[in-house]
Amino acid sequence: MTDEIFMREALHVARRAEGRTSPNPMVGAVVVREGRIVAEGWHRRAGTAHAEIHALNMAGDLARGATIYVTLEPCSHFGRTPPCAKALIDAGVSRVVAAMSDPNPRVAGRGFDMLRSAGVDVTVGVLEDEARRLNEVFIKWITRRLPFVTLKFACSLDGKIATVDGESQWISCEESRKFSHHLRDINDAILIGSGTMLADNPSLTTRLAGGKNPVRVIVDSRAKIPLGAKVLTDGAARTIIATTSKAPPEKISALKNLGVDIICAGDGERVDLPTLMRELAARELTSVLVEGGGQIHFAMLAAGLVDKIFAFVAPKIIGGANALTAVEGAGFGRLADAVTLKNFTAERIGSDILLGGYVEA
Repeated sequence: MTDEIFMREALHVARRAEGRTSPNPMVGAVVVREGRIVAEGWHRRAGTAHAEIHALNMAGDLARGATIYVTLEPCSHFGRTPPCAKALIDAGVSRVVAAMSDPNPRVAGRGFDMLRSAGVDVTVGVLEDEARRLNEVFIKWITRRLPFVTLKFACSLDGKIATVDGESQWISCEESRKFSHHLRDINDAILIGSGTMLADNPSLTTRLAGGKNPVRVIVDSRAKIPLGAKVLTDGAARTIIATTSKAPPEKISALKNLGVDIICAGDGERVDLPTLMRELAARELTSVLVEGGGQIHFAMLAAGLVDKIFAFVAPKIIGGANALTAVEGAGFGRLADAVTLKNFTAERIGSDILLGGYVEA
């Protein structure tokens, strides 16, 4: 029970860097001596000191003979920073309690081996489920080389995302929109389809004080995006156009001249979404927020690329057989093929209900 109390604090401090450590995981560390927390640390950003180093620096001489609680196995190799396992040994820590081993199969367990070889007592698996949930993005990226994909939409009680005349601002309440911008802030990239791009000309930025703008990804098989579009001209964030070999070469050249990153994903009529996801992961974009229309939503779901869903349901009924819905496309012909969510949650957010869950494999 004591181990769980201190590990919960380590998980809490790790989340302070949510959305800031990519492509690294979020990690928290707590140094405990004689039943009292004497230091805390968390990883701030890739390329900077790891959580253990911050905690050891804060603890100073108090680290000798102490126990350190860390949410992830201390690293044993030289990367952008020196190995944390050696730093713990040099500091004289007597016990290391870790929530989980490193999910990278090339290094998993080596940090623990180094610590045990030096006589350090090691305990692994305290609040492991919580630690895995904390770093679900990193775990998928490092083990499968794919980004963790969250699909988000706001709809009326009858599932409409716009009126029959195309009006959509605003179906959801202010509190829901603020949470949506939080999602943009913590994801590496935001993705929409060309239909949404042409209809709305969105900026796809984060409207939060101190917020981080995600990389903008536009799925546009024919590169129809106007050269004056906000995502191409506002300079607020990097933009990637995902297209096919059928896009006009002169348009591709014009986009490149604007500094746009082009990903050619396929030779067919539509962008090959699995290929696109692999290309984004290769660019160290570990998380993608999908905020497109019903067509791209269905395409992502049908391709099995979505991990998590957030649906903001407003207490409004819009109606209209031709009004846009949150998921369109060809649809699933059988209920057995329908997307099912697990770990389903529902909570009140302003005047809306926020529904969430993970897509069953």
